[in-house]
Amino acid sequence: MEPPLSFSIYIKCYHVEQEDISLQLGRKANVASLFTDCGLNVHKQCSKHVPNDCQPDLKRIKKVYCCDLTTLVKAHNAQRPMVVDICIREIEARGLKSEGLYRVSGFTEHIEDVKMAFDRDGEKADISANIYPDINIITGALKLYFRDLPIPVITYDTYSKFIEAAKISNADERLEAVHEVLMLLPPAHYETLRYLMIHLKKVTLNEKDNLMNAENLGIVFGPTLMRPPEDSTLTTLHDMRYQKLIVQILIENEDVLF
Repeated sequence: MEPPLSFSIYIKCYHVEQEDISLQLGRKANVASLFTDCGLNVHKQCSKHVPNDCQPDLKRIKKVYCCDLTTLVKAHNAQRPMVVDICIREIEARGLKSEGLYRVSGFTEHIEDVKMAFDRDGEKADISANIYPDINIITGALKLYFRDLPIPVITYDTYSKFIEAAKISNADERLEAVHEVLMLLPPAHYETLRYLMIHLKKVTLNEKDNLMNAENLGIVFGPTLMRPPEDSTLTTLHDMRYQKLIVQILIENEDVLF
C-alpha cells in the first residue's frame, strides 16, 4: 500500500492490529505499519517518529481535541491551539476570582458539550457565560484538551529530564536545569506551556479570592501536562510529587524561565 501524497512519513508500528488502525481519511493501514498523517493520533511508543517538518492540510484535520498539538497549530497557522487561547480568554474575563478555580470540577456532560463544540465549530465555538455560566465547565474543557493530547504538552521525550531536574536539591541549579529542558520542547509545545504559565500566574495573583496558589495548581496540572512514556501505575504514583513541583516552578518563575 503506497502512502498518499499528504503523508510525510511512513513508520513501523507494532502496537495495534490491522482492524484497529483507522485513519481519519477512512483508509486502512498495513497490519505492521502506520502512516502518520497530520492530525492522526500516534501511540506513545511511536511519538518519537512524529515529524517536525510536516505541513498539514487543514481540510484533513477533523477535530480539535485528540489532535497532535504541533499538527493543529501548523494547520491553523497559529502560535498555540485556538482552544487554549479561547478558553483562557474566557476564564480571565470572568473567572479569576472563582473559588477553587481549576480544582473544582464542572459537570462532565457540559464539558463534553464544549469539547464537541470546538470539534464541530472550531474558533466559532460559543463558550460565553450565556451558554455556560459555570466557569468550571470552561476550566474543565481546557484541562480535558490537555489530557486528550496524544503527546502531552511536556513531551514524552523530555519527561524524564524534567523529573530529574525536579530532584535537584539546590534551588538555583534546579531552576537552571528546568530552563535547559524547556529549550528541548518543540516550538508549539513551548509556546503553549509559556502562555498557560502566564495565565496560571495570574490565577495565583488572585489567591485571596480563588484560594489557588502555585502548589495547588501544580497538583492539578502536574499529571495533566506531563505523563510518563510508559503506562506504569507505580511510575505515575512515584513521580506525582515531581510533576507537581515542575509545574509549581514553572508558574512561580514564568517571567524568568520563559
